Amino acid sequence: MSSPLSPNQFREQIAQLTAQLAGRPLDAALDAWLNAEHGTGSATYQQLKASCEAGVAEGWLCDREGGGIRYGRIFKPADDLHGFSVDVVDMQDIAGPHHTHPNGEIDLIMPLDGDAQFDGRPAGWLVCPAGSAHRPTVSNGRALVLYLLPEGRIDFTR
Repeated sequence: MSSPLSPNQFREQIAQLTAQLAGRPLDAALDAWLNAEHGTGSATYQQLKASCEAGVAEGWLCDREGGGIRYGRIFKPADDLHGFSVDVVDMQDIAGPHHTHPNGEIDLIMPLDGDAQFDGRPAGWLVCPAGSAHRPTVSNGRALVLYLLPEGRIDFTR
């Protein structure tokens, strides 16, 4: 039997990943690298998805709700996370609030049912470059999405 996951163990998993991302530009090359090295068939993906599912079930992830979306920032930007903040959202067939990513955003898309997609992308990674903007949208079911934001920067459109 595995013991319940703690937020500290989750943080260590994230830190191992962000160590590989530190200093890299958030661009199409990083998107391709993440999906090749840490895509849906990888141990990294499976561990992070299991951790996110456990965190939601145990109540320490996605502990807030607004507009039909469960969400929460579990970690603020920190040195051990290489300057990234960590948020997880739980969305089903919904579009979230429009926002921009001044420093870019790295998303891990984890469908929970059906062929859920995030911004039209299936399970795996999506890298949004600095200055990009979107209305984060989950379609075709329910998904958890983990967001890594450099310096925690996100600007919601007023």
